Amino acid sequence: MKKKILVTGGTGYIGSHTIVDLIENNFEVISIDNFSRSSPLALDGIEKITNKKINNYSVDLCNYDDTRQVFIENEDIAGIIHFAAFKSVPESVQFPIRYYENNLYSLLNILKCMEEFRIANLVFSSSCSVYGNIQHLPVTEETPLSEPQCAYAASKQMGEQIIKDFSKRNTFSKSILLRYFNPVGAHPSALIGENPIEKPNNLVPLITQTAIGIFEKMYVWGNDYETRDGYCIRDYIHVMDIANAHTKALENLLQNESNPPYEILNLGTGNGITVMELIQTFEKISGVRLRYEIGPRREGDVMAIYANNEKARKVLNWQIRYSIEDMMQTAWAWQQMLQKQA
Repeated sequence: MKKKILVTGGTGYIGSHTIVDLIENNFEVISIDNFSRSSPLALDGIEKITNKKINNYSVDLCNYDDTRQVFIENEDIAGIIHFAAFKSVPESVQFPIRYYENNLYSLLNILKCMEEFRIANLVFSSSCSVYGNIQHLPVTEETPLSEPQCAYAASKQMGEQIIKDFSKRNTFSKSILLRYFNPVGAHPSALIGENPIEKPNNLVPLITQTAIGIFEKMYVWGNDYETRDGYCIRDYIHVMDIANAHTKALENLLQNESNPPYEILNLGTGNGITVMELIQTFEKISGVRLRYEIGPRREGDVMAIYANNEKARKVLNWQIRYSIEDMMQTAWAWQQMLQKQA
């Protein structure tokens, strides 16, 4: 029997790619997503790639009764991957209460249902933003968490603590908290990818949308950081590598009864790339000269962060398969596909 996995935020960027990876690794998948930050078209892309139709529940996870009904209808759920959350740093600076309410209420409702229906296995979508401004790089799982730079980061810190407390109290449960860095790129088929409903805040879709002419130009926020070229440093990692890590985390939980109540793992390539280096890689891959302007530093951004991923590679037997060139090539192919469909 295939194990049934619930993916929340299943039509979102990382959620949709993870569903593909789960199906390719012989899991049955159901999804909860109310399309507040995503499109139902992702379900069509998943079906074309996998030849599997996904049962998606258009439910607001902040509504407990509606969330609980999904669990009533699916009593054989073996594990949950919880992506569903708002994730824009600038928006969370502007509307902090919106972020705390959405990101925490949805998590609490999932945990209440896990407790009631005795679902043991949870993979939580966390973020490197929980580390704040870092004094020593690369970041390990033992790096102390500093003051969060925005409400989004704070909501992830709080979410992690909630899960730790839940796992200590509910000894039947086991959780893996994945702190990932900067997912980019798209599925190699160009049938699913990052498709922000509004103007993107993430760098790569902003690059590709500017390159294809949706925007006249883009802004690069800050060139006066104390880095090798003055621009922010991030650890960019292909979304399919991130997706596969979620599958492996779930397999780890299902196969190892001796797991600790919760485990924290960094997901990154281990290589820091500056914003300008990423732009130059895109220009090389695409042959397009990007139009951009340098602006002031953006509130909520940290200067530099990249991962030590040794623990994830060891615990999950996980490997990085995609290069920075692959990331930009697949992102560009996805953007061109969207343009054809427009």
